[in-house]
Amino acid sequence: MKTAMRAKDAPRLSAVRLILAAIKQRDVDERKELADADELSVIEKMIKQRRESIAQYEQASRKDLADVEKFELQLLSGYLPQQMGDAEVSQAVEAAIAEAKPTGIKDMGKVMALLKPRLAGKADMGKVSNLVKNKLSG
Repeated sequence: MKTAMRAKDAPRLSAVRLILAAIKQRDVDERKELADADELSVIEKMIKQRRESIAQYEQASRKDLADVEKFELQLLSGYLPQQMGDAEVSQAVEAAIAEAKPTGIKDMGKVMALLKPRLAGKADMGKVSNLVKNKLSG
């Protein structure tokens, strides 16, 4: 935040303040200091919101608002750990399926419960969920 203030980078400063406010709000709501994983989940939620907003703004032909959201999305993504590649995610899914020994699609929750702590912040959980569903149903 200080770097953005010194550089007089108003858009970056605004986005950093949004991140800090969201984390602080969750601290207050839960009445405890957040762990790193909790802070990552706050940032992931903000990223998901930005993606939804971008889609809605583009559908409404509001390029100006979509550009602001894209900038914030790019900035937020910089605070997440290095994202895993598709091959690594696929290997993690295979390992979790082997460990959980699901009998069908009804056991998807067991597999996802194993994957969530392992992949949090490192992969898009929506894509992981679709991958698990495809592997279990196919």
